[in-house]
Formats: sequence, structure tokens, C-alpha cells
Amino acid sequence: MTHPASVRIDIDLTLQRLQLKSEGGEIVATYPVSTGLNGPGESDGSGCTPRGEHYVRASIGAGLPVGAVFRARRPTGETYSVDLARLHPERDWILSRILWLCGREWGKNRGPGVDTFRRFIYIHGTPDSEPMGVPLSHGCVRMRNADIIDLFDRVRPGTAVSIR
Repeated sequence: MTHPASVRIDIDLTLQRLQLKSEGGEIVATYPVSTGLNGPGESDGSGCTPRGEHYVRASIGAGLPVGAVFRARRPTGETYSVDLARLHPERDWILSRILWLCGREWGKNRGPGVDTFRRFIYIHGTPDSEPMGVPLSHGCVRMRNADIIDLFDRVRPGTAVSIR
């Protein structure tokens, strides 16, 4: 496993790809993602994925089972299933792990009207039936459950995240 302090996350909105890179820029891991259906953007309520420099402010869900369901960043005790999805068709499923992002650029992705952290923008798991490589989220960066768990185990709060 790569030491967490020596990695950074780069997210390419055009390619719908997340890469974990070493300090030297070597690619450690590559994952397909699904970002905001409404494209890139920073405004509150836009449903867009914020661009620029960020960091992981909080890591949530260590040790929980694959498919653990979160509401308001807290595990519900449920595990995602097709039957559960049928009972709650309105839910935007946040599963397995959460990496809660915080912007570093005042006026761009941090501060009034554009704050990534206050917009609750995460890198998180989603049902494995959801397509990757296609922008479909409400602004977050969605990943396959196995991929978010793998990424979660390789990073820690403070890890740099660049979204372009």
C-alpha cells in the first residue's frame, strides 16, 4: 500500500477518470468515475462538479461493509440491495465510503456561494448498476464500491485533490 502522505488525487471531468498519483507524479491507480450531470461548476445548488484544488476534509465509513448506506454522512444500518432501491426510488445512493472534499481556492471553490465543503461534495460509492464514465451525479464524484474502498484505504484527510 502507498503511504497516504505521498499521494494525490487527480480527477479528469472530460475523461470521467480519477487517478491516484505519487508525489513524483507516477500513476498508482486509475478508476472510472461519474461526475455531475450538469457539468463542471462551483455555484451552490448547481448540481455541478466543482473544479480546482481541493483536499479530503473527512474520511467516513472505515470498516463498514461494502454497500453500507449513508444518509447525511451517517450509516443507516442498511446495506444496498435491489429490493431496498425499489422501496426508495427517490434516494441518491451514497454507499460504502465517503471522502468529503473541501476547496482550497477562496472565491472559486471555497467561501460564500461556491463552497465545495458546504455543498456536501464527496467522492463516494454508488450502486454497481450505475454507469461509470458518464456524468450522472448531482455534483459528487461517484465510484464503484470496490474502487472507493480501495481509494479510501490509500488516502487520508489532507490528501490533495485536483478536479479539472
